Formats: sequence, C-alpha cells, structure tokens
Amino acid sequence: PETQKTPQQVQLELGQEIFDGKGNCFSCHKPDQKIIGPSIQEIANIYKEQKGDMVAFLKGKADPIVDPSQYEVMKTNFSITKNLPEEELKALESYFYSFAK
Repeated sequence: PETQKTPQQVQLELGQEIFDGKGNCFSCHKPDQKIIGPSIQEIANIYKEQKGDMVAFLKGKADPIVDPSQYEVMKTNFSITKNLPEEELKALESYFYSFAK
C-alpha cells in the first residue's frame, strides 16, 4: 500500500523542487558550503536565531540578515522570488529550515 505523505513532506518536496528548479536558488546556494551565496544551513540557522522572516525577504520586503555584502547579487533574483505564490515561498522556507542544526 502507498504511504500517505504528511503535509510537511509534501511542503518540503515542493520547496526542494522550487530550489532546484524555477527558483534557481541552487545556482548560488548549496546545502552546507558557501559558494556564491551562504549555505542553506547557515541561512536557516541565522534566520532561526534571529527569528527572521524569510518569506518577506524573498519578496524584497525585509533587510538581509545573513550576508548583506551579497545583497546586490541576491536582489537580481527577487525578480523570480517576488512572483512566486505565497505557498511556494513558504515551502522554500520550510526546505531551508530542514537544514537548520
């Protein structure tokens, strides 16, 4: 019998799909190492500690708290993330938080 996925699993999968696909996040972010942008893990940890609002940030409505020096680079990606539906941004946020230590 097929096991039902929890809403959380569904959301994480959606988040990963956006990360690896149309969100194009993967081109600058990797799970545990900084390449162009900070790692997913670093972002998740800092947002958790500071109770940041990742969704607001991805909409271009919140200040950068992880790596302000890279903000100009990230701003060009808001053209993608600003247009994602709320549900997809929340899924992306959940995906990031799944890496938090």
